[in-house]
Amino acid sequence: MAIEPEAHAPPGVGLQVWLDGQGRVLRLGGPLRTALALAREVNARVHDYVQAHSLLVLEGDPADWQGQPLDLDFKTASGNTLHTRGWLLAQGEAWLLQLFDVGDLMQQQRHAGELQRQQHLALELTAALRDCSLERLAQVAGEQLQRLAWHWHSAWTALLLHGAAGWQTFARSEAELPWADDARLSLQLDRLEPGHLLYSGDVPALQALFPGSAFYLLAYAQQHQVRAWVLCAAPAQPLRVDEAQVLLGALAEPLLGRLAGHHLQASQQRLDSVQGLLGAGWWEWSLHEPYLYLAPGLAASLGVAAQLSLATWLALIHPADREAAQLAFTRLQREGGELLVSVRLIPENAAPVARWYRLCGQVQGEGHQRRLLGFMLDINDIKQQQQQASAAHARLENLIAQSPAVIYIQRYDAGALHAEFFSASLTPLLGWPTQADELIKPAEWVHPDDQPLWLERSRLLLREGHMRSRYRLRDSHGDYHWVLDEARLLRDDLGLPVEVVGLWLDVTEATLADERTRQSEERYRVLVEDSPAMICRYRPDLSLVFGNQPLADCLECTPEQLAGMNLGQWMSPTQRQAFLERLGTLTAEHPLSSAEVCLQLPGRAFAWWVWSDRGLFDAQGNLLEVQAVGRDNTEVRRSQQQLLQSAKMATLGEMATGLAHEINQPLNVMRMAVVNTLKRLENGEVQVDYLQDKLKRIDAQVVRASKVVDHMRVFGRRSEIEQQLFEPWQAIEGALSLLSDGLSGKGIELKVCAPLAGSPVRGHVDQLEQVLINLMVNARDALASRRETDPKFKPWIALSAEQDAGKVLIFVEDNAGGIDPRLLDRIFEPFFTTKPSGVGTGLGLSVSHGIVADMQGRLSAANADEGAQFCIELPLATAPA
Repeated sequence: MAIEPEAHAPPGVGLQVWLDGQGRVLRLGGPLRTALALAREVNARVHDYVQAHSLLVLEGDPADWQGQPLDLDFKTASGNTLHTRGWLLAQGEAWLLQLFDVGDLMQQQRHAGELQRQQHLALELTAALRDCSLERLAQVAGEQLQRLAWHWHSAWTALLLHGAAGWQTFARSEAELPWADDARLSLQLDRLEPGHLLYSGDVPALQALFPGSAFYLLAYAQQHQVRAWVLCAAPAQPLRVDEAQVLLGALAEPLLGRLAGHHLQASQQRLDSVQGLLGAGWWEWSLHEPYLYLAPGLAASLGVAAQLSLATWLALIHPADREAAQLAFTRLQREGGELLVSVRLIPENAAPVARWYRLCGQVQGEGHQRRLLGFMLDINDIKQQQQQASAAHARLENLIAQSPAVIYIQRYDAGALHAEFFSASLTPLLGWPTQADELIKPAEWVHPDDQPLWLERSRLLLREGHMRSRYRLRDSHGDYHWVLDEARLLRDDLGLPVEVVGLWLDVTEATLADERTRQSEERYRVLVEDSPAMICRYRPDLSLVFGNQPLADCLECTPEQLAGMNLGQWMSPTQRQAFLERLGTLTAEHPLSSAEVCLQLPGRAFAWWVWSDRGLFDAQGNLLEVQAVGRDNTEVRRSQQQLLQSAKMATLGEMATGLAHEINQPLNVMRMAVVNTLKRLENGEVQVDYLQDKLKRIDAQVVRASKVVDHMRVFGRRSEIEQQLFEPWQAIEGALSLLSDGLSGKGIELKVCAPLAGSPVRGHVDQLEQVLINLMVNARDALASRRETDPKFKPWIALSAEQDAGKVLIFVEDNAGGIDPRLLDRIFEPFFTTKPSGVGTGLGLSVSHGIVADMQGRLSAANADEGAQFCIELPLATAPA
């Protein structure tokens, strides 16, 4: 239905909406129409232009809306809401909805409501903090902060107060705070310039400190000083400064007042307690009145009223001090000024026992307002201590005068020290008077050689503040005394030098004794250092504590580098274990031990030392250190090895004929086999079986000769350095492999028992083999000599081995008739032999005896039924060392 708006349109104010009977919008008019968001449909109803909550007002048709005010909220093109109020007018068959903008009115109403809620909240905050108990103050403050968080729609709020450790969280809401430690935040709060309302994002330091948090900071100040900070998480809508200031004041003012009152009350209680403990307190006297006023606690301690007359007050003072006190009071009445006097009071409730008090005061005011305000302190303990100190000082002076020590004082003046006081003991010690007409100069008493020490003493005192030195002083007779000087520099409150207080102690006898001891130690040191022997001390773990120059030369280092070095690093594991086991046998009753040790030193293959130890034990018998003396036995050891090798080579030389026969026999067999084979080849009669048989015979003889040569090469080598575990039967088999064929060729029968197994010994298998060869060769020569005289003689040599009581016994026996009993004690002597001149060296049995002894065994000789019997006795080794 069309209308004619020109004829019926009202003035163009606010918003006009022409509607049909069903509420469809026919036309929009008025200045506010440009702000509306247009409906998407062509024939849209007015319902499509308003917010959802306004649909309740527009129920039914337009005819139902007339006669009542309409409050409608329209959608705007900017996305906001247009608040309107109006009415519905009939316009012929259509309707006119006349509306006006009431947004400002609604905003004023909301602001008034918020202000009222804010005032109500502020009153409740203040009342809650004023009415709660002091014990619940922090808890109630946290509850009120939670209310603030709800009011501001903030995630959290916190209140920080300044204390001894800086700004600290006093109370907070229930949510977690973005900081766990108040120290870093406190430092930043001290640096802030408090404004009305600060945002953390505007403060770079806070933004760096809490990068993931945004919050507001509000300071509460009293007398231009920040007393509290309230921090809250940034809400969706920014805070209003005026509202935040009001609520902060409502929260902080009663809280700070309660805390200040509590601190004041606690301070007053502490002051009263201290005054009560000290027996002190204030007092007041109006100079134009004859009355004094005392603090209640002080009056109670004196047993008098808090207000008393001047005469009563003077009566409390000890008669000896009363006149001085009365004169002081009279002077104050006449001239004013200050009062400082110490008197003894006799309290009425304390019998005639006087106590010392110090009266302090100062006159203030003018005319009739003049009054004396003062403080009275119980100094009875101080006076008693002064009396005791005076008595002790007198006793100390008497003691110093009779002691061998001299106490002196030097005054500091313009960078120099001048003697000012000497105790009376100076005269008996050095013979100089303590009082002289001219200034005493102790520098003139110092020995000329000690003058640098005296000058250094003064410089050290002024630089370090304390000093200790020893030098010589001349007495009045011209003799010198060694004195120990200990001094300390005293300074004033500004740290400037004032004087030196020192002590001279006569240490002449002790110094001379120390000098004699030093000379004795020097002689001992020279003896140790110049000794050709190696001298050292080491701990049970073989780490060196001290070593002299010969030991350092052997280890190619300096004596200073020996400390901490471990002797075990030069030993093999076997040698080290044996060394430690030997140390384990030392006791306080038997602290001595000696042995020969083998070491591998820098630049040398091996070295042998003859080592003697002496253990040093504590009171409980624990080994603390070992003092050792060593001698290099390497050359002797090498000579012994060369002797063993020479004897071995001599044995090989003596066996050369038999060994040549041993090797020549397989060669002859091989030659004959080759000759026979060649003849068969020439005659063309060679068969495969025949040829194979000859080649096998040649191969067997090559193996036989190879074994002899290989064993000769092994036997001719030098022995290993370290002893090894081996079966003694290995040495018996080795000796038989070299001698059996030669002995059989000479018609000597070998009687060998069954092999002995499972009986290991420690040593060198080749050396034991050398001993067995020496014994068998000697038996062979003795049997050969007897056979020359008795052609029908049937010689034999018997070898046997057995185990008995932890030992292995090896017997070598022959039937050559035995040894002259008179020579049995000499056969093991070096170069002793019973063979003809030019035959033998006389070293075989001597070397053999040494080899067995080195294996911790024993070689002995005796005569059996048919000849000589040699016994090799070796200890059984059950485990490696």
